Amino acid sequence: MRATVMHGPRDVRIETVPDSQIKEPTDALLRVTRACVCGSDLWPYNLRTEGEDAQRMGHEAIGIVEDIGSEVQTLKKGDLVVMPFAFSDGTCVFCHEHLHTACLHGGFFGNGGMEGAQAEALRIPQADGTLFVLPVSPEDPLMPSLLTLSDVMGTGHHAAVVARVAPGKIAAVIGDGAVGLCGVIAAKRLGAEQIILLGRHPDRIALARDFGATDIVTGRGEDAIARVLDLTGGLGAHAVLECVGTDQAMNTAVGIARAGGAIGRVGVPHYETVPSAGPLFFKNVVVGGGPAPVRAYIEELLPDVLEGRIDPGRVFDRTVGLDGVPDGYRAMNDRESIKVMVKP
Repeated sequence: MRATVMHGPRDVRIETVPDSQIKEPTDALLRVTRACVCGSDLWPYNLRTEGEDAQRMGHEAIGIVEDIGSEVQTLKKGDLVVMPFAFSDGTCVFCHEHLHTACLHGGFFGNGGMEGAQAEALRIPQADGTLFVLPVSPEDPLMPSLLTLSDVMGTGHHAAVVARVAPGKIAAVIGDGAVGLCGVIAAKRLGAEQIILLGRHPDRIALARDFGATDIVTGRGEDAIARVLDLTGGLGAHAVLECVGTDQAMNTAVGIARAGGAIGRVGVPHYETVPSAGPLFFKNVVVGGGPAPVRAYIEELLPDVLEGRIDPGRVFDRTVGLDGVPDGYRAMNDRESIKVMVKP
């Protein structure tokens, strides 16, 4: 079978690898029908250290269950399922607390030697607790939006939930990538009265406005902070969704957060300590977030996708086959594309 393998910085290849197979009785074998490239994949694409072991890539997928282990109870061959970016048993204390990304028997696809979804197929550990059966056909027109439930829509929603977005509140979203754009959807869905997007790319800004952004801030650093404060009567936003992961983004989040507000942090952090600890303390700002437990959110978000109330699949602006995945990485890295869908 063929799969995407990252060997080093900007060295992504499509290679023939051993066929995926059942190894544990709780496994399933998934034939991938849709996958995608994630913004978080660009961190190793740019920063991976030479000499690291090659890694199969991809952590977002929809596919068809081809085989199941002897202990799998909730799935059958032929089921169309969405695969969250983390696998989880669904039974441990953290899964019961709806924090599947902290599962005691879980892990992350396309990372740490795990098989990746930018491939023809992959093994799914803890299949019962991981995969979610979809009530549609494999070629349903909603497939792009359904695919976002594997990561970016659930992650944007997580940022909004942690930031305490609520009716009548002001929300600010830092980052105009796919997660940030889904954060705009989530903020509107949860009732934010004003939604400020901090982003710089015209195509993404246009999409954000369609999704519900009321104001756009294109500056960075102190300029961005000043502009958001101006838009909020000098008080800042009640809810800040930090969807980038840099220290500059976090400094901005602290600067634009209203006293007593909250920051939902879902950008993978590329700094050792949270910046601006002093202002955070004296403004009584709550900071939370982390890898989104998207498995816990699928059941809540799925009806809105199926009934057309949200359309997060619009973040996909390019579709490639497996052979086109390396150029898909390049296109996203060069900001030529928001998010690339893969049809193996």
